[in-house]
Amino acid sequence: MADNARAKRLADLIREVVARKLQRGVKDPRLGSHVTITDTRVTGDLREATVFYTVYGDDEEREEAAKGLESAKGVLRSAVGAAAGVKFTPTLTFVPDALPENAKTIDDLLARAKASDEEVRKASSGAVYAGEADPYRRPAEDAEDADASDGTDDGDDEGRSA
Repeated sequence: MADNARAKRLADLIREVVARKLQRGVKDPRLGSHVTITDTRVTGDLREATVFYTVYGDDEEREEAAKGLESAKGVLRSAVGAAAGVKFTPTLTFVPDALPENAKTIDDLLARAKASDEEVRKASSGAVYAGEADPYRRPAEDAEDADASDGTDDGDDEGRSA
């Protein structure tokens, strides 16, 4: 079992080699400049690597890019093996990254929250406070209240001695 630092270094190397090879070495038209390698993860035993990618385009282009990556898997693995210099070159698995869809979902939620905040702001623009504008007591008010209560006799202190 390799340590995590070694797996991380190998994952970074795989990401760089695959991206460089896709950009310059693979002549498949399905893998044009619209494929981006976003992340790479390697198992602890350094036998399998998962390469996450995104494709700029519509669903048809994404499907074509997935087919192109599968067909270029051998060439890419050979390039990784030559660059890594490890005893066993990891097998490559290409997975479409869900990052763009997650970002779009978050953007939609933020837009909905902004619209909701704007509705609340419009509804509260002419509103007034239900009580006083400042419902908290100030120390000066507390002192006046204490002075006023000292002069009154409740009748409860009959049995007390001073």
